[in-house]
Amino acid sequence: MILIKNGRVIDPVRGVDDVLDIIIDHGQIRKLGKYQRKDEYERIIEAQGMIVAPGLVDVHVHFRDPGFTYKEDIQTGAKAAMRGGFTTVVCMANTRPVADNAETLSYMIEEGKKTGIHVLAAAAISKGLKGQELTDMEALKALGAVGFTDDGIPLMDQKLVMAAMEEAARLDVPLSFHEEDPAFITNNGINAGEVSRQLGIGGSPAVAEDSLVARDCMLALATGAPVHIQHISSRNAVAMVRLAKQLGARVTAEATPHHFSMDETAVLTRGTMAKMNPPLRTKRDRYEIIEGLKDGTIDIIATDHAPHSAEEKAKPLTEAPSGIIGLETALSLGITKLVRKGHLTIMQLIEKMSVNPARLYHRECMGICEGAAADLVLFNEEEKWKVEKFASKASNSPFIGESLYGKVKYTICEGRIVYSETEEG
Repeated sequence: MILIKNGRVIDPVRGVDDVLDIIIDHGQIRKLGKYQRKDEYERIIEAQGMIVAPGLVDVHVHFRDPGFTYKEDIQTGAKAAMRGGFTTVVCMANTRPVADNAETLSYMIEEGKKTGIHVLAAAAISKGLKGQELTDMEALKALGAVGFTDDGIPLMDQKLVMAAMEEAARLDVPLSFHEEDPAFITNNGINAGEVSRQLGIGGSPAVAEDSLVARDCMLALATGAPVHIQHISSRNAVAMVRLAKQLGARVTAEATPHHFSMDETAVLTRGTMAKMNPPLRTKRDRYEIIEGLKDGTIDIIATDHAPHSAEEKAKPLTEAPSGIIGLETALSLGITKLVRKGHLTIMQLIEKMSVNPARLYHRECMGICEGAAADLVLFNEEEKWKVEKFASKASNSPFIGESLYGKVKYTICEGRIVYSETEEG
């Protein structure tokens, strides 16, 4: 048994914000209240000054396994997740081979079971991510796929998208969409705007995103499918998701910490470390993403954890791959950029990083109550730390050297301490 003593329990499911003790036994929360320290406990965590919240859930990670394990693998990705306070992650399908078949999907799921946290897998919408033929979604769901996505590649065949949504509605599984029409893009990963003009390299305009978000919001409305808009970066895309929700579409959206923390000017100082798809856009776009988080248009904060090697990111701006790692800085960026600036309460932040993402994939999220799974994160909201090292294989983060608030102290999954700051290394 584990006793967590005097932690500030924040549970968005029940709206609880109170200093309580928690007793964990056999993977579950057995009791909440006030309890004496006794020898019967295997571990007593003195949590005074710490927030105890439901384990974080990231619906959008790339663990590069199979196929690109020089960047990351399922084990190292999971370690990064633990260090960031995540107890559940959903891996994308753009592996090699693509997760469009039983063998690859089963490998990802079985490897995930060895990590100590819940590593789930989304399967591809189209075979080979080619956007031409649907996968057997029913069979892949039966094998354990929690959802479907061609993330990294936009789906341009409207009839195929419509067919995928009709099947998703029948199976009641979410489809997650990467929204960037390549017809409008000169150089991906950088916003087409003032900074790209200054650099003379073209870029990806907001209309590339807006046009596909508009299409898919309307198709979601027509089909009743659960549709999830990934890594939203444009103010117009936020407005379209807001409208689609008002019209009754089953649409959700996610924002990444980098999109609510930075704008296109970061490319000037951080180069390829600030290159991602979709790109960092204008200050106004960033502001509207924050407004979308505040009013509930954007339901989820997800990292789009995208590891690359140092050699790849050292290439010129137009040649380096897009993407950054994010699992180990996400909670701290939420606290630093949203909570401390008054945009969200800590309760709202935890809701967008645990409860809402769990619900997207139909994962039971009972919060912190007797009988609930003991998936928890303990962190000090006020502690300041400098971004320097990572549990991930990769270090392609634009936040290296920054000082952030909010330090993860413990991550507990199914009653086991899978990360402890004091035992790190």
